[in-house]
Amino acid sequence: MCSTCCPRWWRDFVGRGPEMRVLVAMSGGVDSSVAAALLLDAGHEVVGVTMRLWGGESDTGCCSVSEVDDARRVAHRLGIDHHVFNLGDDFDRYVVEPYVADHAAGRTPNPCVECNRHLKFDKLLRRADALGFDAVATGHHARRVRDGDRWRVARGVDAAKDQSYVLSMLTQRELERTWLPVGELTKAEVRARAAAMDLPTAAKPDSQDVCFITRAAGREDFLRRRIPLHPAEVLDTAGTVVGAVDAVELVTIGQRKGLDLAGGDARRYVVDVDVAARVVTVGSVDDLLQREVRIRDLVWSAEPAEGPVFVQVSAHGEVAPARLTGDLLRWDMPHKRVAPGQSVVFYRDEFVLGGGIAR
Repeated sequence: MCSTCCPRWWRDFVGRGPEMRVLVAMSGGVDSSVAAALLLDAGHEVVGVTMRLWGGESDTGCCSVSEVDDARRVAHRLGIDHHVFNLGDDFDRYVVEPYVADHAAGRTPNPCVECNRHLKFDKLLRRADALGFDAVATGHHARRVRDGDRWRVARGVDAAKDQSYVLSMLTQRELERTWLPVGELTKAEVRARAAAMDLPTAAKPDSQDVCFITRAAGREDFLRRRIPLHPAEVLDTAGTVVGAVDAVELVTIGQRKGLDLAGGDARRYVVDVDVAARVVTVGSVDDLLQREVRIRDLVWSAEPAEGPVFVQVSAHGEVAPARLTGDLLRWDMPHKRVAPGQSVVFYRDEFVLGGGIAR
């Protein structure tokens, strides 16, 4: 990559300091493939690593056997070493078991956030330190930028692919040693660079599913083999029985489809899930709105936020203004109810301030 064809942001990036040893988390997708290639072109010593996380069935995402093979082929094409770290026990402990427990309690978990929190930006960083690497890089579509004397995660250039939401748990400790090389590129630019370098992942589709749940069997089969699933009555807000569900543990706040409700054509949404009582409550879109939500497990990239913030409650959801006081978030305007267990992420302009989990 020459100085005349590189965009200025990349020339500035590669000009910072001497060559560094970078461990690139290669998931087998095009983004992490290009991340490794960009750092290699920048003159850094690059080693690829794929985390073997799930030992059960998998036909999608970064847990499948084919992903490891794809990452290895990319590393071979780039001429870099590639290793596989077996972190299956940690994945079970920090991601799979909490995912199952959350469903059993009527919560809606976000396993990708927990994988980032405990695996990619904890266990992997610790391994990198032990092996003498200066930094870890991933293929996330987000940027690491300076905000005064602090590092921040900022939104990726490609708004449709922005992944800053799932990196809300990163603190200064992690951000000092984390690189996000593709955050300044659109997805189209990433694929174009991969094609120009003849990388085998150039045209590979993005993974959209929970990696440890197969497309064929699905979430219900996965959970049924691990916890009992219970039928439940569906009530309206007046307490009238309007239907039933086969498994209350599979129902989430805001759900509309798959309820098979009687009594009119008006759209109704799940507004409450009570696993212990085996009751699901549905209501109108107005019943779905709330003014405040409590947040647990708050983590800040630097200093804690107080007062006005902008909030995002799903990976590609819109931001909404609110005010944070301690662990209480109060929306400026009534907002769709947040399912317990979902990540709630706070922004200032393009910067992630931190995040937590809805109670």
